[in-house]
Amino acid sequence: MTLLAMAIAVSPQASAQSPSIGSPGLYRPNQALQSPPLRVEVLDGTRFRDIETTAIYRLIGIDTCAPDQTALLGRQPWPCGTMAAAWLVRATLNKWVACNILREENGEHLARCAAADHADIGADMVRDGVAVTSPPPNRDPAIRAYASAEQEARKAYRGLWSSTFQMPWEFRASPERHAIAAVSRRGAP
Repeated sequence: MTLLAMAIAVSPQASAQSPSIGSPGLYRPNQALQSPPLRVEVLDGTRFRDIETTAIYRLIGIDTCAPDQTALLGRQPWPCGTMAAAWLVRATLNKWVACNILREENGEHLARCAAADHADIGADMVRDGVAVTSPPPNRDPAIRAYASAEQEARKAYRGLWSSTFQMPWEFRASPERHAIAAVSRRGAP
């Protein structure tokens, strides 16, 4: 199966619900549902840039630790934001990436993407415990399958779920964000 066929197979519900960028359910003839295969540069745990066009893609329905965020495994801090970005680099480095763009927001393509070893990169990140599902107000209804992948990761104590951590959106909103990061780097008392 080619990557393009995989990307189409990844999101049959999303394709049926969002046949084009913009309004869900609006049919527009001759409009592509997905991007051509891309070579990408990872920006952080959920975003990458197409090397050719410099368009930015964000994996929809998931969130990861901020780049400067840490988690604690027992008393040992670990860089969960760096680990998420590294996971995404490993999944996309020297591989073609195909994305189904669901919508655009803040100049970024929100998409579900596939690579050679990952039929749905976002789902695999959640299943491996390096990402969490987006909070309910932001969750795309076409990606409810991510919730079961998150439950599976939680039950198996994979990745983040083996550690003490702050939800990424809470960490980013926290005024004492830098203080938390500094304490985690020094270690727990």
